[in-house]
Amino acid sequence: MKEVITSKAYSKIEQDMQFLTSCFQQVLKDLGEHELAGLLTRHEDLKDSLSINPELEEKQIQVLSIYLQLMNLVEENAAVQYRRRLTDSKGMQAIRGSWSETFHRWKEQGLNEHQMQEIISKVKLIPVLTAHPTETKRISILELHREIYLNLIKLENTSYSFTERNVIAEDIKTLLERWWRTGEVYLKKPTVEMERRNVIHYLSKVFPQALKKIDSQFKQSWIHMGFNPKNLQFPGLEFGTWVGGDRDGHPYVTASVTKSTLMEHRKTSLDLVLDQLNELAADMSFSGMSNKVSPQLQEAIEKKTVELGEEAKKALERNPFEPWRQFVSLIILQLEHTRGNSEQEQIYYAGPEDLMQDLNILKVSLLAVGANRIVEDLLFPVERMISTFGFHLARLDIRQNSEFHDKALEQILKIAFPDKPAFRTWSEEDRVKFISEELKSDRPFAISGRSFGPEADQVLDCYKVVKKHTEKYGPRGVGSFIVSMTRQLSDLLVVYLFFREVGIDRRNFQVVPLFETIDDLIASGDILESFITHPAYYREKGHPQEVMLGYSDSNKDGGIIASRWNIYRAEKTLTEMADRLGTELRFFHGIGGTISRGGGKYHRFLESMPAGSMSGEMKLTVQGETIAQQFANRLTATYNLEMLLSGSALQTGYRLHPKNRKGYPIETLRQVAENSREKYEELVGHPSFLNFYGEATPIDVLELSKIGSRPARRTGTRTLNDLRAIPWVFSWNQSRFNITGWFGIGSALQNLKSQDPEKYAQLKAVSQEWPFLRYVLIQVETNLMNAEPAVMDAYALLVKDEKVRSEITEIIKAEHQKSLEEVGAMFEESRVERRQSLLDNLNRRNDALISLHRLQIKNLEEWRRIKGSAGDEKLVTHLLQITTALASGLKNTG
Repeated sequence: MKEVITSKAYSKIEQDMQFLTSCFQQVLKDLGEHELAGLLTRHEDLKDSLSINPELEEKQIQVLSIYLQLMNLVEENAAVQYRRRLTDSKGMQAIRGSWSETFHRWKEQGLNEHQMQEIISKVKLIPVLTAHPTETKRISILELHREIYLNLIKLENTSYSFTERNVIAEDIKTLLERWWRTGEVYLKKPTVEMERRNVIHYLSKVFPQALKKIDSQFKQSWIHMGFNPKNLQFPGLEFGTWVGGDRDGHPYVTASVTKSTLMEHRKTSLDLVLDQLNELAADMSFSGMSNKVSPQLQEAIEKKTVELGEEAKKALERNPFEPWRQFVSLIILQLEHTRGNSEQEQIYYAGPEDLMQDLNILKVSLLAVGANRIVEDLLFPVERMISTFGFHLARLDIRQNSEFHDKALEQILKIAFPDKPAFRTWSEEDRVKFISEELKSDRPFAISGRSFGPEADQVLDCYKVVKKHTEKYGPRGVGSFIVSMTRQLSDLLVVYLFFREVGIDRRNFQVVPLFETIDDLIASGDILESFITHPAYYREKGHPQEVMLGYSDSNKDGGIIASRWNIYRAEKTLTEMADRLGTELRFFHGIGGTISRGGGKYHRFLESMPAGSMSGEMKLTVQGETIAQQFANRLTATYNLEMLLSGSALQTGYRLHPKNRKGYPIETLRQVAENSREKYEELVGHPSFLNFYGEATPIDVLELSKIGSRPARRTGTRTLNDLRAIPWVFSWNQSRFNITGWFGIGSALQNLKSQDPEKYAQLKAVSQEWPFLRYVLIQVETNLMNAEPAVMDAYALLVKDEKVRSEITEIIKAEHQKSLEEVGAMFEESRVERRQSLLDNLNRRNDALISLHRLQIKNLEEWRRIKGSAGDEKLVTHLLQITTALASGLKNTG
């Protein structure tokens, strides 16, 4: 049955793609672009892009780009329809990662309804939206995507007449013409404010709608199990963001940007709550004549009328004999005062808790008249939204690099203790001793307002903004203070000194280490333990200590196998340490959109975690183009949030109710990871590697791109260490080498097989039952299949030095072939049987991608030849259009 449904999904993709292609062709013909329309008629024409009229090259890039993006929309819709058919034929539990699947797993494990509720009550998920420079498309294009997708959904309705379907087709053609006439790439670099607007759009327009849908899905899955929905405990969901708070290597995130961001969040959240309450008021048209009004509600109305004065009386007059609507109208009036910042003169809500108390009065009064359905269907969604978004919308994390903090403290100490040597020359022992002694006192280093130096002033100005905002509105709008590149205990304690300098109570905020490099991941347990056991450390009871794990830099540092293994080992080590100390951890996974940076299916990602490492709470970053891919459309957003929530609950269940844990060959996998890292380091350490990388990939173009407000390098130094992980991955993906997602695994597995066949056999025996190993193998294989040797050869021809070109290309291609063979050998079935969906995906877009690769290579050659002369800027824009088109076709950037 599943094979039949899958076959229907493939044929649906073909049918829908033919329909959209014909619509697009008609638009091009109507605009007189017959030659371009012909490109989409015969696929063989796509293979030789250079045969077209050179004057039409720029338009051809746009044709191919739109064609590939339409394919993405068709595939997304096909996935939604596939899940619907699978649910109808096999039940809700057939959807991987769904709540229903999780409930069935628990039932098979022997858990009862009460135990399941206990697990769910501990779950809190916090997706954190970031604006790393990976979203290549403009907002206007993303909005067109959304409208075309909605029209595709309409065509699913089989009851539409022939005429109605024609109208939808005409609407799609209009949208395609608008798209054709709209530029796709940023001609000016986006500002932080622009990125903030984009993130706020998702937080205020998309996620509130998805929240209603996932709550409904959760409830229906629970009822479907035959469980009692009364007093059902819903999982916790909050949102975070880095846009306006993440200043690691980002000179444009100033204190004023952070201040305006916090206020924009507050304003947007209050508008969101007001909209919900206005809808609720419209629904509360119950007559006080035919429904008995509780004394508590009547007293609450009278009290608010006195407090709110003349405005309240006018509000009551609008809805006589409708006490429930009157009460909601008074709540709205009080919330409008809250939004208006006129606290001195008028009654307002100090926080969302006060508002929830009023809503509880409404709830009790409705239940008293038996309006249970009204409470569940109309009031609960409002309460749920307020508990999720509050008056702050999302928590803004404050992130800065440990080196920047060192410079800042050095500037402060230079003024406070002029006789001491520069702070950055101190040993770790001296640093900890000094900071520990200082933290015994509340005395700041200098009088308020004193300037210390550029780095110090930037840090302290940001902290002052946080202090002022949270004093006025409470601490909920601010998340964690994250120290990227955490190397040692003093990196965390330093933040407490900055808190003291501006008067922030360290009990209000968590200081969070971000372990990014492989060496730091290895040392993470010792570093965090020294922090948690330090006398100055404070953690509010019942709140887990957050710890962030970096996928990007660890990948750049040692390759994908070493990165995944060391993150897995860090989770295990940190969990064991926390258990020993009697504390809980909340892991914050710094994942990106690509597999190289932790991307992939959420349910597989969650299942791969060490058993027992999930305390119930989890944060994870959602970066760049991933935001639109996973959350732009409501049904897709609902599916991804459900996978995250149910997967978190499943892992939390393993901690509260451990299964019999099978022993896996962890030591053997460690050996594979180390061998893989050695092979990877051998490649990136090759004397000619950087020369090859700079010429065989479009990294030089990407560094000039207008796809994010953040610079591509942290300090501007032209070294591999200084290059951010995102353009590093992006550039290898564009040229189809994809080394960041597979290099080293072939040699590592081959070495194990030849040197220790018994250990190799043990590893292979558990390759499909050990979730972590299966997850890694599937992800690496996906990257291997996306890599394309013929395209590698074409990009390698850009390398001028023939010796360098042949030597590095041969190393990469030999390892690629070896890796394909060795990874394939770990599975019982052939790759064709196992990965049919991915193979079809690659075949569908291959011709268009090859055309774009050829165009990119041609234009790279020309641009590098004339760089710095007239026409340079035009070619850069041209190349960025190709980059965007390729990113769309490959479905990822960095």
